[in-house]
Amino acid sequence: MSELKKMGERAAEASYGLSAMLAPEKNKALRLAAEALLNNKESIIEANRADIENALANGIKGALIDRLTLDEKRIEGMADGLLQVASLPDPVGETVEGKTLPNGLVIYKRRVPMGVIGIIYEARPNVTADAFGLCFKSGNAVILRGGKEAINSNKMIVDIMRKALKENGYNEDCLQLVENTDRSSAEEMMRLNGYIDVLIPRGGAGLIRTVVENSTVPVIETGTGNCHVYVDKSADLESAVKIVINAKTQRPGVCNACESLLVHKDIADLFIPMVSEALKEKDVEIRGDEKVCSLVSGSVKADETDWGCEFLDYIISARVIENTDEAIAHIRRYGTKHSECIVTEDYREAQKFLDRVDAAAVYVNASTRFTDGGEFGLGAEIGISTQKLHARGPMGLKELTTTKYMIYGNGQIR
Repeated sequence: MSELKKMGERAAEASYGLSAMLAPEKNKALRLAAEALLNNKESIIEANRADIENALANGIKGALIDRLTLDEKRIEGMADGLLQVASLPDPVGETVEGKTLPNGLVIYKRRVPMGVIGIIYEARPNVTADAFGLCFKSGNAVILRGGKEAINSNKMIVDIMRKALKENGYNEDCLQLVENTDRSSAEEMMRLNGYIDVLIPRGGAGLIRTVVENSTVPVIETGTGNCHVYVDKSADLESAVKIVINAKTQRPGVCNACESLLVHKDIADLFIPMVSEALKEKDVEIRGDEKVCSLVSGSVKADETDWGCEFLDYIISARVIENTDEAIAHIRRYGTKHSECIVTEDYREAQKFLDRVDAAAVYVNASTRFTDGGEFGLGAEIGISTQKLHARGPMGLKELTTTKYMIYGNGQIR
């Protein structure tokens, strides 16, 4: 039996006990894990430093290094995420609906854990703690397989939390890390039917596409984010600049960052110079259509690939369009159904955009950076689902459960 199958067996055993654990006990474990992370910040930072040095030596730079980096503030954020999850209502056992049939059968539909969740992710070690917290609180064991770029950080974080669990009487196998970062381990996880109940990929387009196309284990697809901000002719332009800058530069290497700017033709001559100056101050490269390039010195002529690209860097595509309908058509063609924004003071245009744009999150006059489990009040998140079956948008505790029918009778037969 392979090591991964052995991990699956241990995870299944751990999930069996975890599924019956009451909320106070789960919350206690999460608080202990959070405390352990805070007490071991120096060890985590040291391990992370080794990952960063390896990444730099391998030519990784810019926003990808930012995704990889842990400092005291981010570790405190990881711990705070666990505490937030501990403070949330436990979804397990919640009655979704109930009814009594004419024959007297009483039927309840209740939330139950999925069992064992596998997560394949790339260079964001904070995902390690987030994934554990959400899976544990929702009654699931989790098998994590991170990328090679963050292996030292991930091992340290998992070791710290497993030790805290074991020392306090919990089954530490509810959290396991695949330390083999070869492609073969990911491929085996994708086919670990009978051991993993659902698989969640988190990362770039290539990783997600590979998992979706090759997995025999059911997959919840977390999507890439080619997110747009459309500035309508009625927009408050100063507010629009702030929204674009925040959406693009507050953290450019994440899936809810703005990658493409659409501007109504009636305000292009005024707004594009305004926003381009603000973008240049943040060292953002602008790849524009002919109109944008005529208005912005130093901009680069966009090609077809730029409109659909998730840059994850200080680069933005920009285009002047006729109206809201054309903006929606552009998003339909190039968007990834993640997060889209309209900046407008026109209620009808806002409602048209909300109703007709097909995405997990659609905004009016707010940055796309809010598409996040913590910002939505879900605590940490397991990812942003851009598919339509089972879950869509930020995936919190409820999205990590399934349902079970419970039927009470008094002797009925069919």
